Amino acid sequence: MPVFITVTDAKQHDVKIARRLNLPLVSDSILCVDRAYIDYKWLYTLNKSSVFFVTRAKKNINCKITGQHEVKKKKGILFDYIIKLSGYNQSKYYPGDLRLVGYYDTNTKKQYVFLTNNFVLSAYTIAQVYKTRWEIEIFFKWIKQNLKIKSFLGTSKNAVLTQIWVAMCYYLLLTYIKYQTKYSYSLTEFAIMLKETVFETISLIDLLSCTHYTCYRAREPDLQLALL
Repeated sequence: MPVFITVTDAKQHDVKIARRLNLPLVSDSILCVDRAYIDYKWLYTLNKSSVFFVTRAKKNINCKITGQHEVKKKKGILFDYIIKLSGYNQSKYYPGDLRLVGYYDTNTKKQYVFLTNNFVLSAYTIAQVYKTRWEIEIFFKWIKQNLKIKSFLGTSKNAVLTQIWVAMCYYLLLTYIKYQTKYSYSLTEFAIMLKETVFETISLIDLLSCTHYTCYRAREPDLQLALL
């Protein structure tokens, strides 16, 4: 569930925006980002603030191994090293220890290398933390498919931003209601139900109840027949 959002044009680099933002992160938070956010100076700032990060290591990372942890290959862990950056600028911007975790995903048949400053969690947990970042991609896919922001009603900056913010507010309201009411069906089903009953005088609690949902599904063929 999004906590904050910032909207920029495509010319802005992700990590530059992250550096400017006053991120609402408390100590012991875990920040999971992709390789576009690797800026060792910024990552070291997070480390000094007691914020953990998990990211994919760049292929050209210049480092030396100073230690290693026990590897559980049954869980797909290939290696678990303690490292220090050895490149001039890299070691200057991040002088502390880092952890390099190699992981083989049996589902994708791919090998991944993760970089983190967390030495407490197991290597497998570090891999699973990064895996949860895929929820961000699912979020973008969902809003594009369900909230009509592939095409815009206006072309001015104000019109585009207004449409995006309205979509975000709608998504947050749906997600919050679903969370608070422990609604068992998917967010997409919920969105369809609201769209189909927007002109009906129906209590939201009744709409979310299983009984009313059954009635709603039962009426669908009649609605289609009426349209035909």
